[in-house]
Amino acid sequence: MVFSSILFLFGFLPLVLLVYFPIPFRFKNLCLTLFSYVFYGWSNPLFVPIMAASTIIDYVCALRIAAHPRYPSDSLSEVPAFISASRRRRWLILSLCANLGLLGFFKYVHFGIDTAKTVLAAFGHESALADWTLRVTLPLGISFYTFQSMSYTIDVYRGKVEPTRNFIDFACFVSLFPQLVAGPIVRYADLAQALIRRTVTVQGFARGVALLSVGLAKKIILANPCGKIADVVFGAQGLDVWMAWWGALAYAFQIYFDFSGYSDMAIGLGMMFGFSFPTNFDSPYRSQSITEFWRRWHMSLSTWLRDYLYVSLGGNRLSPMKTYRNLMLVMLLGGLWHGAAWTYVAWGGLHGLWLAVERAAGKKPIYGALPKPFRIGFTFVLVILGWVMFRSPNFSHALRYYGALFGLSPVSENISLVYGMVARPWDWLVMGICVLIVWTAPASRNWVMGWSPWKAVVCAGLFVFSVAILLTQGYNPFIYFIF
Repeated sequence: MVFSSILFLFGFLPLVLLVYFPIPFRFKNLCLTLFSYVFYGWSNPLFVPIMAASTIIDYVCALRIAAHPRYPSDSLSEVPAFISASRRRRWLILSLCANLGLLGFFKYVHFGIDTAKTVLAAFGHESALADWTLRVTLPLGISFYTFQSMSYTIDVYRGKVEPTRNFIDFACFVSLFPQLVAGPIVRYADLAQALIRRTVTVQGFARGVALLSVGLAKKIILANPCGKIADVVFGAQGLDVWMAWWGALAYAFQIYFDFSGYSDMAIGLGMMFGFSFPTNFDSPYRSQSITEFWRRWHMSLSTWLRDYLYVSLGGNRLSPMKTYRNLMLVMLLGGLWHGAAWTYVAWGGLHGLWLAVERAAGKKPIYGALPKPFRIGFTFVLVILGWVMFRSPNFSHALRYYGALFGLSPVSENISLVYGMVARPWDWLVMGICVLIVWTAPASRNWVMGWSPWKAVVCAGLFVFSVAILLTQGYNPFIYFIF
């Protein structure tokens, strides 16, 4: 089930609201948990036991970690300090292995088999795994909820949060449907108090509805048309320079408005139920460096990788070379997190390389002496070049596309047909609106906070227009669902 569907907007969500608000607070988390499991299992009920298993394992592991004092006193503790620490680590390792094992099996088993086949074929043993096939369906959102659940046990181990003994509260935290399948990646500390006690005000609910409407408009009115342009261009052969850049720009807008629109809807839905989710995007295409870009893009993932991976590797506390190594490793793994393909790893490596270069230059880009508009422009071009690798199905396609971007590929005689499909007046209008919003509009969350009657009219209009278009659109994917 997706947010941008008639079923969700006029079926599932109204039903949840009708059941949720009249019941006593002590049943509200249970209510949300049950509805969240229905939401998650709607497309495939077999996904539900996987999430339930992850939830149960982390709930138990966190309690066992907390059962052994972090700093036991020799005079008071019955268990020596070194034994207590060892037991804590064992339960943490169990949690990490269980979560990463589930993620690795369901998301990367095909990737591993295909890579092994390629390596064996290179050494003349292509028949070794020729008949090896394994069909595994990727559960929706597994990358998000495993990271979210894992952060809980890590924070308990580090002493940053107290584990909850209420299993329903923890299950609600893991399964909360607004941010379940595509983020933001929420940490337990962000919701701990709200899980125990929260209130919903009329103003807060209205802001949530407004943000839901804005996010829906981003998705339906902007991301989907841009996605159609990108699909046509990336699927075409013999592109000229202008069309190649047009398609790359369309994909840059598609992935931004698709994911930031989903994040807006998720945050807005959270507000409607009394939760405050972290901001996930902060006008990332206005960044003046790749370092700044990663402080603004998919912020919940960036901070997760920083706090649980980069810091654990030593961060920037070691030598400069080890700092650069850590940046590269984090971004390579961040690329792999997005998808089980070497193109995603390469995309992460490109960003890791630029982050290392900028770190060596004092967290400044090599074009840092240029005026601000040029710094923003150069950064955006670098991001677009990275998106080409991210969007391409394989390296050969990416190389052909890079060749087209710089006029190094032959142009097809049928290029005019591509122009006729993706450079129509409506396409120009949509892309122009994207440009205006990306570089001039305020952040969605900030805009809805300053409530006024005219904003209510705008949001209502966006919602009605989005639903009207939704009824006629057949193209409505969420990019990050596959991650």
